[in-house]
Amino acid sequence: MDVIPLLPRLHLLRFAVGQAYLWCDDDELTLVDAGPKGSGAPIAAAITALGRDVSRIRRIVLTHFHEDHMGGAAELAALSGAEVLAHRLDAPVVLGQLTAPPPVFEEWERPVHAAVARHLPQGEPVRPDRVSGLEDGDVLDFGGGARVVHAPGHTHGSIALHLPEHGVLFTGDAVAVSPADGTVILGVFNLDRAQAVRSFRQLAALDTDMACFGHGEPVRQKAADVLREAADGYRAGP
Repeated sequence: MDVIPLLPRLHLLRFAVGQAYLWCDDDELTLVDAGPKGSGAPIAAAITALGRDVSRIRRIVLTHFHEDHMGGAAELAALSGAEVLAHRLDAPVVLGQLTAPPPVFEEWERPVHAAVARHLPQGEPVRPDRVSGLEDGDVLDFGGGARVVHAPGHTHGSIALHLPEHGVLFTGDAVAVSPADGTVILGVFNLDRAQAVRSFRQLAALDTDMACFGHGEPVRQKAADVLREAADGYRAGP
């Protein structure tokens, strides 16, 4: 796992598949996503190396239920005592009460998904007493107030987090970066592509300076302009 500083309070945690983000307030820590299964101990070690105490992790916010984002949540919650937050539509999968529905693939996505899935072990469900639901518009007490934006399409309960005070947007997999050329694109492996496009446009309309994705390099400056230009290239129809 690589640890990459983005801002004095923000670090990117990069795994073999996917990435998470650590936000550091003065007296507590917040993780946005938790990496694949087995990531709990490496994340805890990275936090210790940054001079922070793992017990200061207050919350783990899951942008959606896919294994590369929630697989390490149960382990990390057990290590830290943190609560796990997920949108109510994705929470039953996080809790192991429902099986995750498969994406509706574009034809070109099938071999890519198969290759990625081979590297993702099945994560453990999170204990029910550790999970709290989220709603669109909820404001979480970190980063000066982090607003939850329901951004369905990738999964039904996909969310983004917007920190207006800092101009930071965490998109989860609603938006991604193409590994081919580094351009910003609609996230892949969606349950509902048309809905995902509408969510992309919704996120692009936010006042954002830095955009942090579930896959790919963040856009570190004038991210709203980049997102709007990219979103304009998609139509919401099938």
